[in-house]
Amino acid sequence: MKTIVHIHDTPYEVDLSNPLDISIPLQAAPENPNAWYVDAPVIKPVEMEGWVGKVSEGASVNFNDIYFNPHAHGTHTECVGHITEEFYSVNRALTHFFFLAEVISVTPEERGADEVITLENVQKLLDGKTPEALVIRTLPNPTSKKEKQYSHSNWPYLEEALARYLCEIGMQHLLIDLPSVDKEKDEGQLLAHKAFWNYPTAIRHEATITEFIYVPEAIEDGSYLLNLQIASFENDATPSKPVLYQIK
Repeated sequence: MKTIVHIHDTPYEVDLSNPLDISIPLQAAPENPNAWYVDAPVIKPVEMEGWVGKVSEGASVNFNDIYFNPHAHGTHTECVGHITEEFYSVNRALTHFFFLAEVISVTPEERGADEVITLENVQKLLDGKTPEALVIRTLPNPTSKKEKQYSHSNWPYLEEALARYLCEIGMQHLLIDLPSVDKEKDEGQLLAHKAFWNYPTAIRHEATITEFIYVPEAIEDGSYLLNLQIASFENDATPSKPVLYQIK
């Protein structure tokens, strides 16, 4: 099904019959991707006064508690409240949910023991485009990313200059297939987070960062309509489900 969607008064033909989900589902299993040195998520039936919330054990419904960390356990969207003393909720920061997005595939540059996603490389791939959202697929792109245990892996990260550039051109939403846009062990500097949100001088409260996505090989680099779906958590971060749609 194709329809016409108007974004900033510009009409786009969008194929709504072929949603391209780039989120990673959360599961209570060792295969769930993980970072930040915490245990796997837990999903288990409520137990109280001899009652177990599980149909297979005699209950009329399945009634589970879920224990997880949005930053550590899969696809999540976060706001500047992730790095501030003052509380800011991503549920209040993100009030629109459809954006023009550009998908790019980036090979990080080796710098000693690190791998860095550089300003120069991303500028070449964007080729002058300034979309509302940027979706970064790092290369190589094995499907094992969806199950990877990232703790102590020193994953690739964004160069501070790149994050600052994205802020300067007005990029509102940044999505990446890593646990963080910053270096795993950086002594709490969080340089890319701070640069993207323009913290602390003129904070961009409406801007978001989505981490732990996975962009399948079948999705080509190029322009898409992004539907950035979030769960309504009053928290600095929330599980999310970014979905891309092909446009003409």
